[in-house]
Amino acid sequence: MFSLFKRNRDDVNRKQTDAGVKRSREGWFGRIRSLLSSSSLDDSVWDEIEEVLVSADVGVATTLTVLDELRAEVRSGRVSDGDGAFRRLKDLLAAELAAESDADAWLDDDGIAPPYVILMCGVNGVGKTTSIAKLAHHFTGAGKKVVLGAADTFRAAAEEQLEILGERVGVDVISHQPGADPGAVAYDAWQAARARGADVLIVDTAGRLHTRHNLMDELRKVRRVINGLDAAAPHQVLLTLDATTGHNGLTQAQAFTSAVGCTGIFLAKLDGTARGGIVLSIRRELGVPILFIGTGEGLDDIAPFDPDEFVDALLAPAA
Repeated sequence: MFSLFKRNRDDVNRKQTDAGVKRSREGWFGRIRSLLSSSSLDDSVWDEIEEVLVSADVGVATTLTVLDELRAEVRSGRVSDGDGAFRRLKDLLAAELAAESDADAWLDDDGIAPPYVILMCGVNGVGKTTSIAKLAHHFTGAGKKVVLGAADTFRAAAEEQLEILGERVGVDVISHQPGADPGAVAYDAWQAARARGADVLIVDTAGRLHTRHNLMDELRKVRRVINGLDAAAPHQVLLTLDATTGHNGLTQAQAFTSAVGCTGIFLAKLDGTARGGIVLSIRRELGVPILFIGTGEGLDDIAPFDPDEFVDALLAPAA
């Protein structure tokens, strides 16, 4: 069942990733190759690269860790020229984005009984509902049957928005009246997904502010309802983050991760920022893998996140 989460390493994903980081590459990261190629690797070049990384929201801690390691390898002679330093920098950045445990999210596991349940959370305005539609489109394109649960009963017109997107994608949407109990919606959505032979159930939740404790409790309740129906579910709790908010989104992310144990990140609107280094800050601060990135406004503008592909695209020469 986990095969639906496998990365499809093809040109489409690489092109989507490239499109997602275009502004970041042209704004900041594309300078790094030329800086390393045209210098003697003295203190001035490290200062310039540090400025690039920090300005692009990589974060001070990650920047210092990576550059200290790279400088040490240059001093020891393990890296002897600009080209070697550039290759090693790519390796170090990719290593910051990956952990051995992250790979577990991409393994086949035919022992999971459908429906495979994905609980989506995040504050209003981050692109959560659109990200749900992209995921549904992604999975239906892989031949999976998808059902959506409209458990965001707190925001006016949230169910209607999800139903419109569900119709565009061609998937069923289970909803109640506005103001209904979100747990009851999640319960009915799971029952419907099971009865209809769905492979995947994606449950939307209210775009609650992380400071609204009663609503965070409600989100925990939705998780408990799903877990009561299937002890293994939800199989993923994806937190939608808006890449354009930079470090401001990390406080929200920490609150959600603490409340419901987020297992992965859907990073939306990556194409809308020149500070794509926030990806590295998210990985270090939260310890949660980024599983998908949103790379545009269309339903096809989604890519499973791959650290190597991401770093390759980020550090390609700027146009």
